Amino acid sequence: MSALAAGQVIMRSESPRGSNALGMALGRLLRDGDIVCLSGPLGAGKTALARGIGAGWGARPPLTSPTYNLAHEHRRPGDEERLIHIDLYRISGPAEAPSLGLDEILYSDAIAIIEWAERLEDELPRDRLCIDIELAAGQARTLIIRAHGERHLALLHAWRRTAELES
Repeated sequence: MSALAAGQVIMRSESPRGSNALGMALGRLLRDGDIVCLSGPLGAGKTALARGIGAGWGARPPLTSPTYNLAHEHRRPGDEERLIHIDLYRISGPAEAPSLGLDEILYSDAIAIIEWAERLEDELPRDRLCIDIELAAGQARTLIIRAHGERHLALLHAWRRTAELES
């Protein structure tokens, strides 16, 4: 793990299992209204990281790719909180944004995990945690994380501390 500018951190995962563990550590820290944006090329591991985030949060059922449905809503046993897993792979760009109904999700108290977030970047709330996943050698991945807004900056710092303790 290394630090960049304020509000930016680089983390590395050596395997899908490592990405899952990083995701679980983040998922345990999420609160209502948090937005996590995942970007990276096809096969980078966005869904694997999202699955770990959901598992750490306690999502039931486990997260799977919502590519054909745009979004899946998840709950945890025992509370009313919601986690919405969104996949924008099939979206061509911002012109489609008004017809998707994403504002109802993104400006609610639900937690949102958004794959292919770069396709609607200008339409997303300013406060969010952005994770760019880059392919590295073998199954390794580099995660470049940028926090926007006070809440997500605090989330990033807590995640970094937790990930360092667990590694």
